[in-house]
Order: sequence, then structure tokens, then C-alpha cells
Amino acid sequence: MVKKVLKEFKVEYLQVLDENGSCDEALMPKLSNDEIKNLYEMLVLTRVFDQKAFNMQRQGRLGTYIQFKGQEACQVGSAMALEDKDFIFPMYRNSALLIARKQPIVQVLQYWSGDERGSISPQNVNNFPIAIPVGTQTVHAAGAAFAAKLQGKKQVSAVYFGDGATSKGDFHEAMNFAGVFQVPAVFICENNQYAISVPRAKQTHSETIAQKAIAYGIEGIQVDGMDVFAVYKAAKDAVDKARSGKGPTLIECYTYRMADHSTSDDASKYRTKEELELWAKKDPIERLEKYMRKKGLLDDAYKNNVLTKSQEAVEKAVTEFEKLPPPDPKDIFKYVFAEMTQQQKEEMEDIFG
Repeated sequence: MVKKVLKEFKVEYLQVLDENGSCDEALMPKLSNDEIKNLYEMLVLTRVFDQKAFNMQRQGRLGTYIQFKGQEACQVGSAMALEDKDFIFPMYRNSALLIARKQPIVQVLQYWSGDERGSISPQNVNNFPIAIPVGTQTVHAAGAAFAAKLQGKKQVSAVYFGDGATSKGDFHEAMNFAGVFQVPAVFICENNQYAISVPRAKQTHSETIAQKAIAYGIEGIQVDGMDVFAVYKAAKDAVDKARSGKGPTLIECYTYRMADHSTSDDASKYRTKEELELWAKKDPIERLEKYMRKKGLLDDAYKNNVLTKSQEAVEKAVTEFEKLPPPDPKDIFKYVFAEMTQQQKEEMEDIFG
């Protein structure tokens, strides 16, 4: 009898920018000064939006809202690595991703008000609707990537999910399928340490989320999810690899949710103030500001100008959103299929005349 001992599998951990704004130049991705500023401006814009949307929910002007504070770098950094023609499959915490992917802020607000017209993707941009069920979008992303491969299109499918989703069957089916057929997909896990109120250690025994890729013959990498440069670099490498036909990648963005799970939650019941304060020191925006000051790319005037412009853009979108007429109830029937069935036509006529 021969016993084989498998060595413990390890995955790479990538950090480019530390909490003090110091950068490992050997790992720094190729970004121009303008591109770095664009990243910063989008991070600020999405942070301003997040706070405004939260305030509006508390004022009764939006429905239940799910904040992403602390996770901006995961979404903005990876979005920059994608092309408009690429598919994204967002989860419910991905408003920043959608804004970075050219979804008008007005439409994001529409979505959170219960108006599904907010889910309509802009022309020539392939943004799929937000998935509320945990993990289901991973299967859709693998399928879209497979379709692109069969059609010979150089499109990449990027899917976003939390750490809790990696304990769901959909995730494992999608990963297995993607590995077997070597589809051009990038799986991006925003590991914010909690699946609602369940800490990561109590819903998976894996040392990392990234190492789950190994079982499916897929490359896995763990990155500092509050380091926008590390996220961009990992995403760019994975997207380029997928586009060139070399298969999928699982990226674990190690990050933190600096807010409640949703506006229906109270995170103070399951995590400490000290924990939150510790993670707040890793804030992705403050970290980037420190780096940009050292490089002469940011001063107080520029910082204030970016904040003011972001606030103005969000307030303008809010004004426009609140002037929109409500959706037509007939839309319930009109947009289930490409063309209405005879039964739908009859039901709509019975109800509305």
C-alpha cells in the first residue's frame, strides 16, 4: 500500500500599496498619472453616492439599500481592467461597480427604489442586472463566457460575489464548468469577512477563498482588496489571460464592509467597535491619497475640488431621479419575453382594459 501525501496548497497574496501610501514599485501596474487620478475620482464619487443613498433610505426616499463602504477599490479597480464589451454579473453590493461601468447614477437610484428600469444597461455596455440570490450569478457568468468562447468573441465575463457565496453550490458548479471548458471568466470574490452576520471562519474552513480554485484546476490569487492598485493589477492580468484563451481566474479581494450588511441590519450586534476601527485604518481612499500626495498628484485644493464635483454630480442625479414618472404597471407584462404571448396580452387587457 502506497500512501501519497499532498503538500498544503498556498496561493499568492498581492499588495502593491500599503496603509501608509508606500508603493512597491516592482509590482506597480502601468498606470499614467491621469489614470491614477481617474481611479481616485471614481473612488470618491462612489463613496459620496453610497453615503447619499444611505441618507435617502433613512429619509424614506429609497427602499432597502446595501452599502459598499470600504469595498470601493474591489469594484472600481477591477472595472478599470475591463472593456465595455465585457460582461459583468454584479451582486447586490455592487453599486460602485455599476457606476464605474457607466451605469447612470439616476438608474442606480431607480433600482434601489424598486424601479427595474434602473437595471437597463447603457448602450454598448454589457452590465447584467444585480443578482439578489447569493451566488446564482456565478453560473450565469460561466455560461456567458462559454457562449463568447463558442462564438469566437474576445469577450470576458466578470462575476462578483461575497465570501458567503463560495459556500453555495452555484459557485462550485460555475467554477467546475469554467475550469473544464476553460472559459474566459474572472471570478471576483469580495471577501468582506462576513456573510451577513456570519464571520468567514464559521462558514468555510478554507484558510483562504482563493485556494478553492485549486480543486477545479483554476488559478487563484488573494489580493489586498483595499489596495486599488493590487486589485487593478490582478484583474488586468486575469482579464488579459482570459481574453487570450488561457482560461479563468479566481481573485479573492481581502477587504472589509465598513457598514452594516444593509439598512435592515445592525452590525454592532455581531462585531466590535475595535474591529471596525482597525479596518478603518486600511481605508482605500485615504491610502491612495497618501500615495498621491507623495507623488505630487494630490493637494488640498484638488481633493476639495474632487469632493465638491462628486457631491454636485450625485445631487444632480438625485434631483433628476425624483422627477421621474413611476413605471407603467403594464411593464409587468411587456418585458417578460422579447414578444408578449397571447396569454399575456389577454391578461393585460383583463386587468387594464
